[in-house]
Amino acid sequence: MHKVLIFVLLLMSTVSFGQIEIGGTVQDQNQVPIPYANVVIQKDSLQILNFMYTDEAGVFQLEVPEKGVFQLFVSCLGYKAETIQIDLQAEEQQQVFEIVLPKESFVLHEVIVQADIPIKEKKDTIVIDADMFANGNEEVVEDLLKKIPGVTVNSDGTIKVGNKEIEKLMVEGDDFFEKGYKLLSKNMPAYAVDKVELLQNYSNNRLLKDVERSDKVALNLKLKEEARHIWFGNVDGSYGFAEQHWYHLRANLMNFGTKNKFFFFTNLNNVAYDATGDINHLIRPIRYDEPASIGDDQQVRNLLNLQAPLVDLQRDRTHFNNAELLSLNAIFRPSKKMKAKVLGFYNGDEIDFFRNATEVVSVNGTQFTNTEDYQLRTNNRIGFGELDIEYDISKTQMLEATTKYNHADENTASNLLFNGASTVEALRSNNRLFDQKISYSHRFNNKKVLLLTGRFIDEQTPQQYAINQFFYQDLFPAFSNANNVVQQSKNKMQFAGLETHLLDRHSKNHLLEMVFGNAYRKDILETQLGLKEDDIILENLDEYKNQTTYQSNNLYFKSKYVYELKKFSLIGKLNFHQLFNQLTHNFESENQSPFFVNPSVGLDWEINDKHEITTSYSYNTSNAGILDVYNDFVLTGFRAFSRGLGTFNQLDASTFTLNYELGDWGDRFFATTSIVYSQNHDFFSTNTRINQNHTQSEKIIIDDRQSLSITSKWDYYVKQISANLKLDLGFSQSEFKNIVNNSNLRTVNSSSYTYGLELRSGFTGAFNYHIGTKWTTTEIQTSIRNSFTNNNSFLNLSFLFQNNLNIQVRAERYFFDNLETDNTYYFLDLDARYTIKENKLTLALSGKNLLNTKRFRNFAASDIGTSVTEFRLLPRFVLLKMEYRL
Repeated sequence: MHKVLIFVLLLMSTVSFGQIEIGGTVQDQNQVPIPYANVVIQKDSLQILNFMYTDEAGVFQLEVPEKGVFQLFVSCLGYKAETIQIDLQAEEQQQVFEIVLPKESFVLHEVIVQADIPIKEKKDTIVIDADMFANGNEEVVEDLLKKIPGVTVNSDGTIKVGNKEIEKLMVEGDDFFEKGYKLLSKNMPAYAVDKVELLQNYSNNRLLKDVERSDKVALNLKLKEEARHIWFGNVDGSYGFAEQHWYHLRANLMNFGTKNKFFFFTNLNNVAYDATGDINHLIRPIRYDEPASIGDDQQVRNLLNLQAPLVDLQRDRTHFNNAELLSLNAIFRPSKKMKAKVLGFYNGDEIDFFRNATEVVSVNGTQFTNTEDYQLRTNNRIGFGELDIEYDISKTQMLEATTKYNHADENTASNLLFNGASTVEALRSNNRLFDQKISYSHRFNNKKVLLLTGRFIDEQTPQQYAINQFFYQDLFPAFSNANNVVQQSKNKMQFAGLETHLLDRHSKNHLLEMVFGNAYRKDILETQLGLKEDDIILENLDEYKNQTTYQSNNLYFKSKYVYELKKFSLIGKLNFHQLFNQLTHNFESENQSPFFVNPSVGLDWEINDKHEITTSYSYNTSNAGILDVYNDFVLTGFRAFSRGLGTFNQLDASTFTLNYELGDWGDRFFATTSIVYSQNHDFFSTNTRINQNHTQSEKIIIDDRQSLSITSKWDYYVKQISANLKLDLGFSQSEFKNIVNNSNLRTVNSSSYTYGLELRSGFTGAFNYHIGTKWTTTEIQTSIRNSFTNNNSFLNLSFLFQNNLNIQVRAERYFFDNLETDNTYYFLDLDARYTIKENKLTLALSGKNLLNTKRFRNFAASDIGTSVTEFRLLPRFVLLKMEYRL
């Protein structure tokens, strides 16, 4: 860790001392500053070393990476351009110039201006020329965005600018998918994109622009001229032979006109390609603390899930799938005042997952070892429809209505060999969601906006679970002849909310926000566990039966004031909540009416254009949910039972945050460091009884828990080698308390350290690379101490030959130091594309897992023991692919 830091600091110091800075002012003959003049450092008439525009005071400052004789070219429309020859010596670290441009009148006849400036800035919009960063091997928009400096696309498809996730990804100013933008970025072809617009200080509601205090960012795709107002698309298909038949078929058809826009696409594959991202981001987008976002955080959560666990690998290594996706989307403008958006998609997937695990438990005198040979198959079917209506009553009034309906079926079955006993699980889950929201916005004047929002949500998720073994003889000794178990559950939720939100931006830029609203939620949870002998139910047990209704009405008033004082912003919040709770167990009810205040205070300090500090402190009281208050046991896994608290409760927590930002996302050097410290004055913990065949956990409330998280990300563009250097550091520490097997209250301390380094080239030639490594050290300590360190390294190489052949090679290495054998794994992928006819026909060859690594093991530690898990991986396969553009 120390060596890495020293290396980075030395590298940055070396680069810094090699720079020569020149600066100065640009004025006219009357000594009036000339803003936005173009200042260029040239080695000759063809090679530009650096450039910028003067600020509003006519000031400029540039770095020159080498010594020598150069030309300083200064120009501005309406003035005569000046060229100055300058001689920069190594011992001169800084030179200052005062440049005078005489006014020059001219007659403009016909002018054609051609400029290859990759990034332009105008107010809150940054325009990025896509062709300047593309090299021809981009298939979808996601591939293109990965290559733009300052834009990061995570492995799950999440798009960030700097350290902020984007709000939406639009096409020609219209948004199809909101937070579900991965449907667009993973499916829309990249070749149609001309410009990428980065919208800063973005507002989801146009009437809130320059009124609300927003640091959100969004992206807008501008299309090439030949892709506008016409139908276009592409079809590509891949097929390959190996141990099984592999295929990937993708088709797009779209038309982005001024009035109407259409985007139709389909994706069929069994090569582990994720064409949707997290569908929940579209079905249930969550925007915290934003106007008109009432109800965004309301949804039903299941007690029991059979899902593949997260693996320290790329998802396409372990994801055996058979996916079908069809999505039909359109935006209509029947009049100047009205816009309608219609979305619909069907997604089906059959997912297989395989693992073997050995778990060693050693806690409070209990010791045993469990082995599992696990095969899971999940069959998902999701149908979703959305209708959005936006009506401009006038330039200052707008009405929005959103209607959503979701229907999802999930059938899951597992074959499990548990300690040698053959076990079959079956789970059927359904989800029905209806969501209606209506919002009215009125901008009274340039600085005051009123929003009225109403929302209704109805959601239910019934489940049927069965297991063909009976592992609970010691829990139910009277039923020794039982040999299988079933559980029925129903979880229903209804939400209704009304909210009035006023934003008032004062003349001195102070901001007052007031919110008055009422949110009502009703949950019904019904569960029944049945012990069976073959097909005969022996007993429905009262202690394993829930019939709970939980109603909570939240009458609230929220206030926020932002006081602007030059470079300081003071932010104060006071939220008042009056709750009316009713909890019913088996037809017996109790009521509660708690009142609480949630205060918050913050400070933003913009030291200068390059340095900014934000900090905040908040005290928050939260109300319990249905999964916290049910009162009897529920089967949550084939060998796990859990029970809620059975009564009302509210939990208190304090949180302190500090964030320091150096530079901006588009600067040569950009760094951000965040510190989050939280203290739970009381929190939910568990009292757990563990034995080899089953566990029983009951929720309990414990006082005092603390956690600390520190992250730091550095991003530096090294001009001498045309590469971007990234350093990622992280530390987290948390404390948890619980009871296990009638022990005294135990304190569990866990800590984690991460440190990673990446270097990505930005050459304009035939070769580029991306190399990186990341180390993670985890430590868990109770009466015993478990720690382990894992490493992931990668190398991506890109070759472009004669503009029609490009090859990409991806290599990965994984290392787990706590595994005595088989602790290092290597992967190699290859993609080659050959353009037969430009913009028409392309052939490609794709190879995955070429080293044919079939198994992957990792090590994990918890507060009760350790485990070693082995996963089956997708085998080596090679696909032959053809892409045809319509």
